[in-house]
Amino acid sequence: MTRLAQVYLSIGSNIDREKNIRSCLTRLQQDYPDIIFSTIYETEAVGFDGDPFLNLAAGLQTSLSPQQMESYLKTIEDEHQRSRAGKKFSSRTLDIDLLLYDQRVLHPQMDIPRREITEYDFVLFPLAEIAADVIHPTLNKSIAELAQVSTLDADKLKPVSL
Repeated sequence: MTRLAQVYLSIGSNIDREKNIRSCLTRLQQDYPDIIFSTIYETEAVGFDGDPFLNLAAGLQTSLSPQQMESYLKTIEDEHQRSRAGKKFSSRTLDIDLLLYDQRVLHPQMDIPRREITEYDFVLFPLAEIAADVIHPTLNKSIAELAQVSTLDADKLKPVSL
């Protein structure tokens, strides 16, 4: 029997965001029926002037390798007309980032655990909702502990329902 890896994702959109988030969540649920989602939050664009984003975290178990999972997520982004041209900080139809893959540390070949977990409120606080007890593989603190001691502002996240 294949061992399943516990994976956590960050999902965001600020172009046709309700449609793209709904479509993404539907696709993920079809492929991973036991997936769990955090609350969906509206957040301001970071690093550029743009429309607000919808952001959330998701957790699932997969038999895919980290590289296969990255490829799978890029395929979903491409299906949503994700443009990879331009600057790092720009508007997106869909952005899906692999945050954690079990307790694996895959630096520098992959950004796992993803540095953005502790850098952005829209990544850390939704992740803490669904992975509170998960231990960050390099910081050796639970995601809940990281959220509690963070200087990031949870009040910037506005819960929304689709």
